[in-house]
Amino acid sequence: MSLHCGIACRRKSFWCSRLLSTYVTKARYMFELKEDDDACKKAQRTGAFYLFHSLAPLVQKSEHQYVVPRYSLVELERLLEKFGQDTQKIEDSVLIGCSGQQEAWFALDLGLKSSSSTSASLQKPEMETELKGSFTELRKALFHLSVKDATLLSTAQALLHWHDAHQFCSRSGQPTKKNMAGSKRVCPSNKIIYYPQMAPVVITLVSDGPRCLLVRQSSFPKGMYSALAGFCDIGESLEEAVRREVAEEHWPFPNSSLMIACHATVKPGQTEIQMNLRELEAAA
Repeated sequence: MSLHCGIACRRKSFWCSRLLSTYVTKARYMFELKEDDDACKKAQRTGAFYLFHSLAPLVQKSEHQYVVPRYSLVELERLLEKFGQDTQKIEDSVLIGCSGQQEAWFALDLGLKSSSSTSASLQKPEMETELKGSFTELRKALFHLSVKDATLLSTAQALLHWHDAHQFCSRSGQPTKKNMAGSKRVCPSNKIIYYPQMAPVVITLVSDGPRCLLVRQSSFPKGMYSALAGFCDIGESLEEAVRREVAEEHWPFPNSSLMIACHATVKPGQTEIQMNLRELEAAA
């Protein structure tokens, strides 16, 4: 019995160490790519690219499931050349992850105005026909994708949106320049470094014991309800943010956001729902 337990413990320890080793290796590799432009550019040659158009990811339907296609650097260059685009547009891509075998993953938006190329944005219908897929709003796409793909696309959209919105220095007004990985932007005139920021969001399950409160906005897909959620204000604790957002009845979709799950309990006798019709369509 003791021998069996000893073998089981050693096996568990081995797999835990292996998983930790893989995670540490990936983290260090990602750090290297973010800090070294040459290493990141080299990683693009053997990496894979996820495509977006105006912040909507490319999704393909395969039988009864949806998949997110990936493209090699060579395939992406051929695609851009076919549509008369400058391959320099690839410099607008952002690093979003890597595999355990150090295959780097990038995301590139073909619809946003390029900061590295003078070519016009690619047209969505023509691209969808060529790529045999559709550029789908991320909120809708997340319901049909694997956890891995959903996580990568959320990271990609947040970074692509941040770079699109922060192309100029707030101090000098001059254009900023992204590093190869897209982990920061630098103002050439005053050397100020800008990093992507994350906003904390609370999503709260409000219950009175056996029941919970769910709400929907008019923009939601048919039949969809959600828990209440909203951004934390400056200086607020999580508890204060929960109370305010339940009162305001917001439901933001994360964009560079850290969503924090919370649970709020309603006191007996205080379960009457008063709904703000400007924010919500229904609540129950």
